[in-house]
Amino acid sequence: MILAGDIGGTNTRLALCERTEKGFRITDEDEFSSSAFSGLKDIVDEFLDARSGKIEHACFGVPGPVTSETVKLANLPWAVDAQQIRELIGGGKVGLLNDLEANAYGLDELEETDFAVLNSGDPNCRGNAAIMSAGTGLGEAGMHFEEEMSILRPFASEGGHADFAPRTDLEIELLQFLRARFGRVSVERVVSGQGLENIYEFLRDGKSEVEPVWLAKEIEVNGDAAAVISKNALNGESSLCQKTLDIFVAIYGAEAGNLALKMLATGGIFLGGGIAPKILSKLREPVFLESFFDKGRMRELLEKVPVRVVLNDKAALLGAAHFAFYELETKE
Repeated sequence: MILAGDIGGTNTRLALCERTEKGFRITDEDEFSSSAFSGLKDIVDEFLDARSGKIEHACFGVPGPVTSETVKLANLPWAVDAQQIRELIGGGKVGLLNDLEANAYGLDELEETDFAVLNSGDPNCRGNAAIMSAGTGLGEAGMHFEEEMSILRPFASEGGHADFAPRTDLEIELLQFLRARFGRVSVERVVSGQGLENIYEFLRDGKSEVEPVWLAKEIEVNGDAAAVISKNALNGESSLCQKTLDIFVAIYGAEAGNLALKMLATGGIFLGGGIAPKILSKLREPVFLESFFDKGRMRELLEKVPVRVVLNDKAALLGAAHFAFYELETKE
């Protein structure tokens, strides 16, 4: 039995997984509000307290750079300590992965029906691949193609914290607006849930777009501005929300293209995270792929890159279980 975890800035999910002939099966799962706990140890303690059975190994996808057994998280005031978790499960091996690296491992555990195709690309293309996930923050990871074994080997990155690179006059104005607020502007400030809110406020406050009273009230009552903006953009209820989502999707596509170039991801780009599946109809419109392809002399290369949205929200959990079984189990 493996304890797998997917730690997010908003929610943390834990699951018990076991290996079957068809892959990993989640036998028990629970979700916790991350901000309601002072650390992962408390969540694991509560999860295990309600369950019995021996845990052989544990692995967690965490939002932050993993360079040791103690990881300071990017969007939570936590430090995750593998040794603390090891003591809770009574020994066994405990692995910490960057959350996008866990997502990348999880791709091997998914079915074709777990993906929505945005660009079929060249079916004969092989090579590196990459995954990016917009949610509370923006994560990115690569997958190195090992030709002799014909496998993809995931590796972590912190590409979501690279600089935001505007391409149009309007995006330059957006950068200037956000610089006045934050100083340095990472791409995560734009391509994420907080990014949707930042773009919305730029249009409202920086470009004098009219915010209807009903919309301001809905955002205040709901508390999740990104969800309200997306919903009212997709249902056509607000031109301000539609303009916000248009800008968001264009920059999302451009960053996906940047990632494809940096990784030479001829094997494909995968879009994970919570936002992409919710705005799938918008991603299918021309703006996303046109921004993805719009790389000058590299356009022809990018037109051959498959682009798919990950629809299964358990990819990171399954990836953590995959890593625990195939990597931790074999380590001395």
